[in-house]
Amino acid sequence: MQGPLILSINGKTPRIHKDAYIAPTATIIGDVTIEADASVFYGCVLRADINSIHVGARSNIQDNSVLHVDRDAACVLGEDVTVGHMALVHGSTVHDGTLVGMKSALLSRSVIGQGSLIAAGAVVLEGQEIPEHSLVAGVPGKVRRVLEAEQYEAFIPHAGRYVDISKLHARCEEGLSLEEVRFS
Repeated sequence: MQGPLILSINGKTPRIHKDAYIAPTATIIGDVTIEADASVFYGCVLRADINSIHVGARSNIQDNSVLHVDRDAACVLGEDVTVGHMALVHGSTVHDGTLVGMKSALLSRSVIGQGSLIAAGAVVLEGQEIPEHSLVAGVPGKVRRVLEAEQYEAFIPHAGRYVDISKLHARCEEGLSLEEVRFS
């Protein structure tokens, strides 16, 4: 099975901790740093061509998500951040212990406070600042309420489960051919 596509650009080469998991179909380009026990799953693109991307320890970026940057806005994920399937994080800062829901979008220069939940499909506007422990939903995204401690504290073990899931995927056998899995 072929490994992930990892490219240098403009003199910048990705730096990936030895304990991070990168799926074989992920694409990592340029000034990207991925810390220990972080994971980047199938079909994800992290493109740091004109600024930097930093993925904190134990953070997970799930299938088909995209992280990109602006000239004036790096993309920063803190520790224990979950980025759900098909999410877009563009030149945004996401603080520790936050869950970014499936198909949501964080636009340039947005800042997401610690322990927040961005609901599936929500769009956080350019430059929008979300206070810590907020539940954000809608288009455009609006703070709907403050999360209770037991709610936002649950995001940390959720990220921890993805550390375990990534280790399972790292142990997958080589890819199978179509002929090996056909049935009649």
